[in-house]
Amino acid sequence: MDMDGQDPAGRPSFFRKPGSPPDARLTPPSPTAPPPPPTPRPPDPAPPAQWGGPAESPPPAPPPPRLPVGPPVPPLPPPGPEVTGPGAPYSGSIRRPIFHGAGGTLFGIHVVNVLLMIVTLGIYYFWAKTRVRQYLAGQTEMEGDRFAYHGTARELLLGTLKAVLVFGLPILAMNVIRDVLDVPIAMKIVAGLVSATLIFVFFPVAIVGARRYRLSRTSWRGIRFSFRGRVRELIKIWIVGTFLIGVTFGLYYPFFLVTRQAFMVSHSYFGSERFDFTGRGRELFKHYLIALLLTLPTLGLCWVWYVARKRRYFWDSTRLGEARFSCSITGGALLGLWAVNALLLVATLGIAWPWVRVRNISFSFRNLALLGPIDLERIQQQAQDVSAIGEGLSGFFDTGFDLA
Repeated sequence: MDMDGQDPAGRPSFFRKPGSPPDARLTPPSPTAPPPPPTPRPPDPAPPAQWGGPAESPPPAPPPPRLPVGPPVPPLPPPGPEVTGPGAPYSGSIRRPIFHGAGGTLFGIHVVNVLLMIVTLGIYYFWAKTRVRQYLAGQTEMEGDRFAYHGTARELLLGTLKAVLVFGLPILAMNVIRDVLDVPIAMKIVAGLVSATLIFVFFPVAIVGARRYRLSRTSWRGIRFSFRGRVRELIKIWIVGTFLIGVTFGLYYPFFLVTRQAFMVSHSYFGSERFDFTGRGRELFKHYLIALLLTLPTLGLCWVWYVARKRRYFWDSTRLGEARFSCSITGGALLGLWAVNALLLVATLGIAWPWVRVRNISFSFRNLALLGPIDLERIQQQAQDVSAIGEGLSGFFDTGFDLA
């Protein structure tokens, strides 16, 4: 053991305090490091309540800063009634028909048709009519798809022959009995009544037949239109309307027009989808009465505005499923169209008729729109097998519903 109080192995000696340096007298004192700062002690938890005494609650947290308060928000107004009808605003899908036809092309078709009718002594008339309809339908577009006309000249020819047999020959026979043959006066009276009845019934039969035939031969996106109204229904409308127009000295005329339009529209279909008409005669009557009162002061020009109003009302009252039509024709625009058309026809001696027809169709389509959704997936093809007799009847007076 060493005298300095430590054995050679460096273990502490019995004669020296543990932890002292081996040679404190020879070793210079080292600078002492500052003691570390005391660690803050967390506050002691509150002792539990003993003997039923209340426990001390922690101090309440400071309240959050108050934000500036603006004026109170007014309550929302109660929902009003839904605005519907022809004049209701709309902000949804809008479809507009577009006509791509040109007057020059239609003029060329007319020239060929006239020459061939002259050569065939008028027999080519049915082929000429079919060719014009195919051109007009093929140049009409809706949402990127063109319409198509599927009628044939042979159907028109056969329909006209049947119409002559059904109406033409009987009317001719009754007129011969009444005016030519030497028969008793009673037979002449009966023949006159039968002839007048056939002529009276002729018009509703021609209108229904032409409507049924043309719609059944027209398609869009492969789906055909159709008309399913019965002739006897229109005959009733025709008889009652004629009687009431005579009794009221013409005041019932707008009611008759609306009733007839409702019949024609509500029995029309696009595939399996039915058209609907919501018009009422009293809504058109006031405009008709105003036109009557202004006829003399305006020299009859007020009727142009009445025609424009009638077109708007008829289209605005027509619906197809959830969609409705909208028309924006005005009296001033219609007057300008008719004035220019008249000047063209007079200046060209009628040669400008193809351009006039194109102008009429383009004008109508620019002012027409279909508003609202159409579920084309739900619409199914329901083609109708119809005859062209009514179309042949309408050909006598060109009664029908062309695009123009």
